[in-house]
Amino acid sequence: MIAIPPIAADRLPALLRAMPKAELHMHIEGSLEPELIFALAQRNGVALPYASVDALRQAYAFTNLQSFLDIYYAGASVLLKEQDFYDMAWAYLLRAQADHVLHTEMFFDPQTHTARGVSMATVVNGLHRACMDARTQLGVSASLILCFLRHLSEEEAFETLEQALPHRDQFIGVGLDSSEVGHPPEKFARVFARCRELGFHLVAHAGEEGPPAYVWTALDLLKVERIDHGVQSTRDPALMRRLAQDRIPLTVCPLSNLKLCVFPSLSEHNLGALLDAGLAATVNSDDPAYFGGYLNENFTQTFAATGLGAQHAYQLARNSFEAAFVDAGARRAWLDQVDACFAAAA
Repeated sequence: MIAIPPIAADRLPALLRAMPKAELHMHIEGSLEPELIFALAQRNGVALPYASVDALRQAYAFTNLQSFLDIYYAGASVLLKEQDFYDMAWAYLLRAQADHVLHTEMFFDPQTHTARGVSMATVVNGLHRACMDARTQLGVSASLILCFLRHLSEEEAFETLEQALPHRDQFIGVGLDSSEVGHPPEKFARVFARCRELGFHLVAHAGEEGPPAYVWTALDLLKVERIDHGVQSTRDPALMRRLAQDRIPLTVCPLSNLKLCVFPSLSEHNLGALLDAGLAATVNSDDPAYFGGYLNENFTQTFAATGLGAQHAYQLARNSFEAAFVDAGARRAWLDQVDACFAAAA
């Protein structure tokens, strides 16, 4: 750790864009840009309920998580073949490289696809092939985390796990996403216990729209290693102390929070409060095609709106690598790059 001197406001955006970073909360289906949706629809003969790219993009006016999910699942309907999943992931990975993302852990939702008759192998093989090519062609380290849809049943989650196990060497962990309110983490306690026995890393969405209690149960019943979102934690001082003491990472998604009306304005986002309380918060893009920006946009817009400074940027960059599911050698090398970047900017 190094102390970062203040950096002039006009120099900060360039530093935010250039600094090495990891992205730990990004739904690959949520990176599906309207242009690619229409291209895949044409390639696969899928009819869309929108007349044009612009008409689809204009539909991205969300009032809450569910209003987003309705369009999100409709967009995913164009994904039918292994190459479709590869092309989607590759498009994101090119953007990640441009944003100086050195490592990314991408969520994917197999139930969204298997429910339409797309095989688990088609989904996983396409995404995994893109991850392998990213390492060799882009210099980007990329891994996959399988997410269960929490609005579906525990039984369906178990079925999805069994379908995925032949591909267990192609993903590193499991998560829990989709509609949070009304679907508490404990609904999937047995599924996560089984995944823990199998040696998978465990994460879960909690405390985005749901209450702080969901964060507690994700930690204590699901025994997750990271909390995805977690911004409602500031409503519970005891929880804040727990998260800080145990260094439980929070994968915060500022532009997503704004777009889904979790905060009324970006200037009112609590990212700074989380960091100042000693929490291991990180910045991520969630569903960037729908929420107005990839990782660098999340950094530059949030810093401009909240007045966060270079020391916060340094902490966020380090937190992202410290929270990543990687070996100690890779983490150390990336943290050294962060230190060198900020030392050069001082």
